[in-house]
Amino acid sequence: MSSLAFLVTELQSLASETRRKHPEVREAAEKSLAILRSSPEQATANLASDGPQSDDLLRPVFMGCATKNAKVVAISLGSLQRLIALKAVPHSAVPLITTTMNDCMNQGVDIQLRILQTLVSLITNFPAIHGQLLGDALLLCFKLQESRIAVVSSTAAATLRQLVMFIFDKVVDEDRRADLEAGSLIEVTLPNGSTKSLGPSAQDTFAVFEDLCLLANSERPRFLKLEFLRKTFALELIESVLTNYYDLFRKHTELLLLLQHHLCPLLLKSLSDRPNFPLTLRATRVVFLLLKQFSLELKTEAEVFTMLLIKIIGSEGGNIESTDNSHTQGTRPTWMRVLAMEIMRGLCSDAELMRNIWDRYDAEGSGSKVFISLIAALKRLVTEKPAMLGVCAQMAGVGVYAGSGSEGAYGLDVGGVAGMVASAASATVSGMASMMTSESGLSVQTSAMKIQCIDQLDKADVPPIPESYVYLLGVQCFVSLCEGLAAYTGPLYNSIMIQRPRAAGEPVIRAPPALDLSTLPPDESTTKGIRTVRDMIENGWPALLAALSFIISTNLSDELFVDVLSSYQALATVSGMLGLSTPRDAFFTSLAKLAIPARVVSSLDTPASAYAEPNTPSSAVTAFSENLGLSIPGVSAAQPPGLSERNLACLKVLISSALFLAGSLGEGWFDVLEALQNADHLLTLRAARPFVVKRVVSGQGSVSSPSNRTSSLPSGTGGALQNAPSSGPRHPLLADLEPESMQHAIQRVFDTSKNLDDNAFRHFIEALCKLSAAMIKMQSEASGSAASASDSFDEIQHSLSTPSEPAHRRRVSGIQSSKVLVRSGDFGVSKLGSVATLNIHRLIYRSPEVAWNPITQHLLSVIRDAQAPSNIRIQAASILDDILTIVPRNISTTGDMQPQVQQRVLEVLAQQVIPSETTASGSTNIELRRMGYDTLHQILQSSGHTLVVGWEIIFEMLSSVCKPTGAVLSVISEEVASPTTSEPQRSQFNLAGPPSEKGYASLVKIAFQSLTLVCDSLSSLSSEHLRLCISTLGQFGRQADTNIALTAAESLLWGVSDSIQAKRKDVEKEPEYSGLWMYLLLEVLGLCTDARPEVRVGAIQTLFRTLQLYGATLSLVTWDECIWKVTFPLLDSITTAIRNTTAEDPSSQQLLQWNESKILALQSIGSIFNDFLTTKIMLLESFEKAWDVFVGHVQDSWVNDSRTISAAALRCLEKAIKACANAPEDAHERAVQALERVWQACDEMGGAVLAKGPKTPVASPGSGAARIAPFTQDSMLAYVDVVRSTRSVARKFQDSEWVIDRLTRLMVVLKGILTYSESPDFRPDTDVLGPVQAIIMETVDSIDLTVPGAASLVLRDLSEYVTLPFIAAFDVQNKRVTYIALSKKAMPILVDLYLKFKEQADIYADGTLETIFSAYGIPMKLKYECPSPSKYNKDPPLWKTATTNFLRIVKECGKQMRALSEHIPSDRVEGIWRQVVETFRGGILADCSAALNLPLNLQQEDENFDLALVAALEIDVVPYLGERNIPDYVVSQLAKVLQQGSKLRDTESYIPPSPPLSDGKPATHSSRDATRPDSSLSSEFEKLDKFGETDVGLGTTETGRFLPRERFAYWCFDLLFLICSDTAKDQIPARRRVAVLSLAPLLERCRMTLIEFVADEALRGNLPFPRVREEELLYVLQKLHTLRLWPGTLWAALSPSPSVFCLEQPPVDPSLTPAQLIADTIKRSSIAHLFHFYPIFCEIVSILRKTPTAWVMTKARRTSADFTANSEDVRKSISWTQVASGAAQEGRAVELDARLLVKECLKDVGREMGVGR
Repeated sequence: MSSLAFLVTELQSLASETRRKHPEVREAAEKSLAILRSSPEQATANLASDGPQSDDLLRPVFMGCATKNAKVVAISLGSLQRLIALKAVPHSAVPLITTTMNDCMNQGVDIQLRILQTLVSLITNFPAIHGQLLGDALLLCFKLQESRIAVVSSTAAATLRQLVMFIFDKVVDEDRRADLEAGSLIEVTLPNGSTKSLGPSAQDTFAVFEDLCLLANSERPRFLKLEFLRKTFALELIESVLTNYYDLFRKHTELLLLLQHHLCPLLLKSLSDRPNFPLTLRATRVVFLLLKQFSLELKTEAEVFTMLLIKIIGSEGGNIESTDNSHTQGTRPTWMRVLAMEIMRGLCSDAELMRNIWDRYDAEGSGSKVFISLIAALKRLVTEKPAMLGVCAQMAGVGVYAGSGSEGAYGLDVGGVAGMVASAASATVSGMASMMTSESGLSVQTSAMKIQCIDQLDKADVPPIPESYVYLLGVQCFVSLCEGLAAYTGPLYNSIMIQRPRAAGEPVIRAPPALDLSTLPPDESTTKGIRTVRDMIENGWPALLAALSFIISTNLSDELFVDVLSSYQALATVSGMLGLSTPRDAFFTSLAKLAIPARVVSSLDTPASAYAEPNTPSSAVTAFSENLGLSIPGVSAAQPPGLSERNLACLKVLISSALFLAGSLGEGWFDVLEALQNADHLLTLRAARPFVVKRVVSGQGSVSSPSNRTSSLPSGTGGALQNAPSSGPRHPLLADLEPESMQHAIQRVFDTSKNLDDNAFRHFIEALCKLSAAMIKMQSEASGSAASASDSFDEIQHSLSTPSEPAHRRRVSGIQSSKVLVRSGDFGVSKLGSVATLNIHRLIYRSPEVAWNPITQHLLSVIRDAQAPSNIRIQAASILDDILTIVPRNISTTGDMQPQVQQRVLEVLAQQVIPSETTASGSTNIELRRMGYDTLHQILQSSGHTLVVGWEIIFEMLSSVCKPTGAVLSVISEEVASPTTSEPQRSQFNLAGPPSEKGYASLVKIAFQSLTLVCDSLSSLSSEHLRLCISTLGQFGRQADTNIALTAAESLLWGVSDSIQAKRKDVEKEPEYSGLWMYLLLEVLGLCTDARPEVRVGAIQTLFRTLQLYGATLSLVTWDECIWKVTFPLLDSITTAIRNTTAEDPSSQQLLQWNESKILALQSIGSIFNDFLTTKIMLLESFEKAWDVFVGHVQDSWVNDSRTISAAALRCLEKAIKACANAPEDAHERAVQALERVWQACDEMGGAVLAKGPKTPVASPGSGAARIAPFTQDSMLAYVDVVRSTRSVARKFQDSEWVIDRLTRLMVVLKGILTYSESPDFRPDTDVLGPVQAIIMETVDSIDLTVPGAASLVLRDLSEYVTLPFIAAFDVQNKRVTYIALSKKAMPILVDLYLKFKEQADIYADGTLETIFSAYGIPMKLKYECPSPSKYNKDPPLWKTATTNFLRIVKECGKQMRALSEHIPSDRVEGIWRQVVETFRGGILADCSAALNLPLNLQQEDENFDLALVAALEIDVVPYLGERNIPDYVVSQLAKVLQQGSKLRDTESYIPPSPPLSDGKPATHSSRDATRPDSSLSSEFEKLDKFGETDVGLGTTETGRFLPRERFAYWCFDLLFLICSDTAKDQIPARRRVAVLSLAPLLERCRMTLIEFVADEALRGNLPFPRVREEELLYVLQKLHTLRLWPGTLWAALSPSPSVFCLEQPPVDPSLTPAQLIADTIKRSSIAHLFHFYPIFCEIVSILRKTPTAWVMTKARRTSADFTANSEDVRKSISWTQVASGAAQEGRAVELDARLLVKECLKDVGREMGVGR
């Protein structure tokens, strides 16, 4: 609905209300309605223009107001208000309207309120109201404001404010319009007496404000017709004006003069007079506005007011409940301080105002120090009642009582601490308890007022004010001040230093330095503002720091704590941004103390058990609180020390501030880093314990901090203090406070180092190094001399386990126990490593003074500090090594930085690795050096290929780890000393003492790995570097670690040799590198005599491999040096070592190892001689001397060294000899001389073998003769090879065999070697030849037998070889040396050689053949007693082999001897045949009892084999044995052999022994023993003296022991009968001689059979004879019956000279007696043997019992079934053997008995005598 409609409605209501009582009013109203209805728009326009209808429209309104009827008046005023709103009232009607409302003012409340509304519409809708008309309108409001009705009064007051504001708004519009007419200006007189023309609105404003000031000061107004106005309301109006139109005042000097001359005195008086809460409240509010808005215009007044407020603040207030009457001179009520503080809080929140205050007052030397005074007053205020604020237990840490310790509870403010102590001492029990409980302290909830005091305008009396409210205000003042400084400086700093335009290529500034004001434009406002802030902080920081440090230690709520902490941060960062190092460092120091309480750090050494015992006695305070039923926050039993949430928040601020100011901290880094060190230590050390951040909140709860503060009235701030507790996210400063997060934050400080410029980085590094040095020094002093540098880690830790008071306590750190660093290491060193890693390019490409020198020198100083804890030194070494490892990897290979950086890296590493003269040799130092060498290894591994400098340093580092040569056992003689051992150490550093072997070994190992890598880059080394490398390798080769020494000697030096030889190809550099190569050989030579066998072996191999590989390229001069300076000295040194070791302990393992080394040396020398003898060595002028020395070494080794060495020496000589075969033609003479020298040595060496043969007694140890070690088979094998090689090479040069004398000596030596019995290493020689045997046989076989005497020499020796298994076999070391294979090998060779040389008479004449037969006879005689021919008896027995080969020779020897009879002496013939017979005797009469254990088939096989002996006798011997040049005894011996071989039983073996006689001697045998013929075949055969002897001895019933091989016995019997018979028709003279000489043994053999039968038969009676005896008897009788002798054979046999009369006897002497004549004639008969046995035949015939019978085979055909034998059958009987062999066909078998055969014999005797003819 529009305003016009409302107006119509209002007029209608008016007409309706007045129609009865006031018709005139009704009529006027209706008229007005008619006007409006006729033309509403025209009507209103006419009204506004003061047209004719205006009176008609306004008349009902005025008439209604005049009725005094409240209802009508109200309607009328409403209509008026509608008209005014429609601007339908002409300006001329305004006075009437004012008068009308004035008249209606006494009406009711509604009327009064309507009047106020109408006035507002009137004045606001008619801006042209000025002057008195305006004053009248305002007067109405003032009157109504004085109403006792509250609603009217308050509405009037509001209306006044609105109207006053409108008045001032009109001035603003007027000022905006610049078209004021000159006539409209009004001349006014100003307070200072001057005049000024003002516009209407300005004049109204001036007049109204002046009256307000006058009325407030109880003066009469000049514009308003007002007698009185309450001062409070006047001040309220003034405040409203100043609040909204302060800019207007600044533009109008007349208004400022009013402030200066009227308002300021008024306010000063109000504040100085007796305090009245309402008035003072409003006065202070106005003062606040003046100070805030007009401090520049009212400089002096502002100073006065500010100092007054400061004075009020600084005065100690009385009781808060004091009234106006309580005020006395010099004492102000507390609420006045509260008002002043609330005002001051508003002022402090205005940062610009604070800066202006400083500029206007403090900056001027003669002005008041307003700002300083303000800070001091605030500081005094907040610290005046510490008991009221309480103590924040959290700030002292967790697990530590806040009241313990030597420091105050409030940081730096000692006075505050004293005040607290005094207050606590005077407090009551309840007060003390409240101080210790959470009820004390500050929080917005408990300390602040819901409505701040200065906003309580409705209060006539002082409202309840919390006692701590004023302190809360003080805290907020400080917070506002600090935030204001930061809010102004921060953006400017950011824009100037960070966001400023950068030049092309200029890097982004991430860590800017502090502002340099001298570089900023001095006239700019920002520069002036920054300078102001700088001066404010520079002068006010002590008080600010003191106040903040005290406040933050009190019991603050979280939001207040955050505010204060933010203030700390603000001041610290602003100080840093402005380059104020002193305040900045002070704030950082304070923050550090707050973040890391000293009590927590100092309590870290408390044993953990102290916190685990619940029954620990309580402290006095704890007990007191428990008695009161109170709990003390932060004091918890059994809780380990740690950092609280607030400590961590302080730490967080410290870290963030340091991060922000990283580029400008400079020397201030030290304190920051120190604090970070302690924090990191606390966070890390207790990581194993549950780290619980306890929150102790004061007051009603935690609230969020104020989010927005206004800079207008203090009421804006008050609202922020009333925030309710919030459950939302916590303030960022109180978030992320876990230990892990804080540690990450700490790390960010060090990570930001990469953003620093070089200068800032240098300061950062220097501070970090300084901190590390200070802490390490503290640890060193704390540990004292308890742990020396040589102690082990465990010893050091033990010595540090008892803390001692350090000499100098740290200012901040509080880490006083030496155990701390022992456990956790040094913080500075650790972070130094991470910083270096992040800034690796700065280390490389910046000046060394920026980063490299400070970092490396500090780390080196820590490493070399012997007093520092070992783990810190190791930590520093680890960090340094990481740096040194990373830097080379990041160097650019282009440019000139690479060599410089590499040099720096290696120099620093050398300082770590190479021990100084004062360096102890403890385990820590060993570990440090080990780490350094490990770093060197990593550098070489990753960047070795890029190294261009520093090789000298590398070799110096590597060589410094090596012990001096004498420290490693070595037997290097003077002539073999390497260049390294003969020269002093290159390094200027010497080990101060021998390190532990384990640590030393680790050093050597890791250093050697680096050296190995160096050797992989040999191509990049110069000759000098190679010389250093060789020397270093030599030193490593002498170290204790065998693997390292071996690798150095065998592998690496070999690689160096290859590198040198590769560079020798350059002709220009050849001499230089040849000398270097010789230097290498001498270095290797020094290692060839190392005490360790592995090293020696490796070095020897390297030495000779090098010579062998490059020998062809060496000159003769170099070869001469190699021979005389390397080869022979090596042998001499090793030989000396062996001799010394042998003298000390001949059985030691060390001696064996030395022996192996010499073997290797000899083998290598042999290879060298083999490869280069003819091409290089033989061409040397000193060859003859060198060869003599060489052979002498071999000869000496044969005699004095162990056999393994001697074998190797001989092999070496053998190679050299074989090499001689390739000697050029012009060197043949030298080669022959060399071979002669070798044979001379071989002869002497062979003599040593012969001297130690099995028959040569060994010299006893005490005999004085040097005992030669037993020769081994290998050594003798090598010896034989040397001899063979010597012969073969000599034959090549001389084309002839050695002379017989040398061959004879050779065979003697070979036989001595073959029969040498002291060798410990015999090999089985049963199946195959032993190596020595084989080589000897080869040597013998290689002899040229055409040399005269050579064949006999070889045959004789081979014959001896055949006998060795039987006469020379022996046991040694549980091994049997059998010579069986040798014998088997030699037997057929003998036959072959004999058959080859059988036509040479020498082998017969010199006894060679006898030797051969003798050799064969031994196994034939031993027969079954011969050793087994093979391991598994697969070969023929030795006796069979011998028999076979013997018979082959016998078959030929008879014919050859007959052919060569003229050339063979008779004694040799006799000897040969005697040996032949003796050999047959051994074969025939061998003991065969062992054959009984063999299977029958084998027995028969062996028996059949021996048949060859009988056949050979018959065929090959008997025809030649009858030669005249063979003595009779030889032939008789053969017959005797056959006689013995034909025996079938042995009766003597079974004769029971006689019982012993009383004297213990056995009884003699029977008489048969006496008559037993002698069985010795070697004695002269006894002649047959008597013819027909028939004596029969005593018989026996014993069967006797039947001999084996019954058939072979009959074969022998057959042969004996055969050689005595006349059956043979060839060579009759020889056969007749053999028959004559063999007849006696035959007759004796038959006689024994016959007489034993006769004697035994008489005793046995009917007891039958064994089969063998019966067959024997029948065989003898049958053979005797068939035997036919050569005529005269028996006669010749009985004659004195059988051989003389064997062919022809003398005629019968007729003069003999008949008996003698008959006897002589019978002896010449062919059956003379039957006559000889005639008496025995008679005895047999006379036997009554049946005689033995046997079935025999006859030649008669099987035609008759009669088996009875007759005379013809007896004569025609054949043997079974003949049938079996096919010699006769099987005939008729008949039964023969002895009696029948005897009868037939007797018949033959009779027929021979002519009986029956």
